[in-house]
Amino acid sequence: MADILGYARVSTDGQNLDRQIDALTKAGVGRKHLYCEKMTGTKADRAELNRLINDLETGDT
Repeated sequence: MADILGYARVSTDGQNLDRQIDALTKAGVGRKHLYCEKMTGTKADRAELNRLINDLETGDT
């Protein structure tokens, strides 16, 4: 079955993920398919984004 996955990221510890998480949840992303991290945008290696990409299956959004 296809799933809806979501990724939320902020650049600093002073920023908050809540608004992104709320928007993704309203768009149909379930908690087990929500990937979040606090990391600067200049870093190419983003662990949670890589985990999301690896978890994608045919038909997922």
